[in-house]
Amino acid sequence: METASEKESLVVLAADLSTTGELVRLIDLVGPHIAALKTHVDMVEDFSGDSWQEVVKAAQSHDLMLFEDRKFADIGKVSQTQMGGVYDIRSWADIVTAHRVSGPDIVDGIAAGWDEVQRIGGVFLLAQMSSRGNLLTGGYTDETIATGAASPHVLGYIGNGSSPDDISSLREKVGEGKMIWTPGVNLSAEEGALGQRYGHPSDAIKAGSDAVIVGSGIHGTADPAAAARAYAEATWSALSGR
Repeated sequence: METASEKESLVVLAADLSTTGELVRLIDLVGPHIAALKTHVDMVEDFSGDSWQEVVKAAQSHDLMLFEDRKFADIGKVSQTQMGGVYDIRSWADIVTAHRVSGPDIVDGIAAGWDEVQRIGGVFLLAQMSSRGNLLTGGYTDETIATGAASPHVLGYIGNGSSPDDISSLREKVGEGKMIWTPGVNLSAEEGALGQRYGHPSDAIKAGSDAVIVGSGIHGTADPAAAARAYAEATWSALSGR
């Protein structure tokens, strides 16, 4: 939120690109207008420890927290091990996502992974999703919120940015102690590919979201910097209004 305030932007860039070179170029283009960088490291085709460090350095040069959207879903011990491995997520990610489906121990497992390298990170639990037909129903959402409320490692929850009503409901349940970040938003709020639905970023912020996660709405445009700036202005204006 310090970075968000300095840049007047509640935009988290979903940088779902296939090479580290593309990622670094995109970060340098839009870095002044975004508050955090969301990655899927296992989608990067030319991954190596050295090449990924270039992505990390680029993000840090723009004061961006690194948010690996891993969506951990296994038992605690396995999740702890998965924080290491080939990608060594524990060594560079500041935030990760996780499902609650395997039980509450997953959060402690992820935190133990950071402990192994003497780092501290935060977990966002998926409380809602924006994809059509997902199974994160009301009872599941309530259990997820209860797990997060009981854990100092959980920074907040991922909500459904395509539905302001869902965000408002989630905010009412969560209260003010944890954050809500929402994918599923686009300045052009039309349905996307493979069941992805979109809402307007301003509506998401007004409904209670603390940050919106935007991917192709920025990196899929002819001028990513201008697009990022437009999303920043829309979200900051909405927060001011809220």
